[in-house]
Amino acid sequence: MKSKGLAAWLAVLLGALGAHRFYLRGFGDLPGHAHWPVALLSLWGLRDVGRLGTNAEGMTWALPLACTLLAAACLQGIVIALTSDERWLARHGQAESGGWGAVLAAVLGLLLGGASLMTAIAYGAQRYFELSS
Repeated sequence: MKSKGLAAWLAVLLGALGAHRFYLRGFGDLPGHAHWPVALLSLWGLRDVGRLGTNAEGMTWALPLACTLLAAACLQGIVIALTSDERWLARHGQAESGGWGAVLAAVLGLLLGGASLMTAIAYGAQRYFELSS
């Protein structure tokens, strides 16, 4: 049985690594494996941020990439959580309804996804104006 609530929480919390796709479709899911290189690339770019601060060279591209990846994962969690029970049962056969777990995952996904997307937009605009002046 595939739980809608668990799938939504996996998408919100570990969606950048494709955990929700592996839960729903198994480890043979190629788009699930495509999450790993992007997540590792963004972490590699952010590796010097603790030492060098926001002027780290990788920060220019890695922070927007990481924030966009997190926002996309949260959006997938919201979509999973808000899928109707009838459609969820048709897609995943014998499955559990999400209940309050799915609702809370959607709320957290909206909060985290919105914050990370706004971070990416604000940082991108800041870097644009710094480099253009």
